[in-house]
Amino acid sequence: MSQPSLDHTAPEMQLALDEAMLLATDAGEIPPGFRTWTFDLPTLVLGRSSKVALEADRDFCDSEGISIQRRCSGGASIVGGPGCLMYSVIISMNEHPQAAKIDGAHRFVMDRLLSAVRRQQPDTRQQGICDLTWNEQKFSGNALRMARGHVLYHGTILHAADLALIDRCLNFAPRQPDYRRGRDHRSFLTNIPLDPQRLAADLADQFGVPAGDLAGPVICRAESLVEQRYSRNEWRFRH
Repeated sequence: MSQPSLDHTAPEMQLALDEAMLLATDAGEIPPGFRTWTFDLPTLVLGRSSKVALEADRDFCDSEGISIQRRCSGGASIVGGPGCLMYSVIISMNEHPQAAKIDGAHRFVMDRLLSAVRRQQPDTRQQGICDLTWNEQKFSGNALRMARGHVLYHGTILHAADLALIDRCLNFAPRQPDYRRGRDHRSFLTNIPLDPQRLAADLADQFGVPAGDLAGPVICRAESLVEQRYSRNEWRFRH
């Protein structure tokens, strides 16, 4: 097998790897998997249907060299980077029938995510549809993408992120949960003090899916997805 030709740490490759995990699992090429990762540099990630002009300060991002990408799942835009742990898990609908419905998938993951976080910070809560909060401020947002027999569920954990930068990159959120109460990003978001490596291990334990090296079919699919979609402005700025 030929060696991968793309840098796996590039933001477009990281996002393509999530979709590739879903597609490869749904095709029966690999079993359900789990991974945690981090963007090396600040990166603004639009939701699949997000409107860049509405949700992102593109002029600021361009002036600061902050990459703007688009993921395959729904939800609003986020800013990842150092101090923001990303996780991605594939769930089998056959093994977990409740995940075949969107509400059930949210409950399945959020119960396990909250349990893992509470091993370090017991006073955290779930609020909104799929947010985690600490002291009434959000530190985790999550999203999903459903295929024929599997669900990709992925999200963020802010533990040492540059909150001022996140506030500067994102425009005021177009869709807000009631508990936000109109707060801007800087007032609404927080870092939760925890050990991200310990959290990654606890998440793998909660999901019952070992974290491991990405298989060849995933890498090949991801490289193809980067070439066909994730590296293209027609995808990144399509809305």
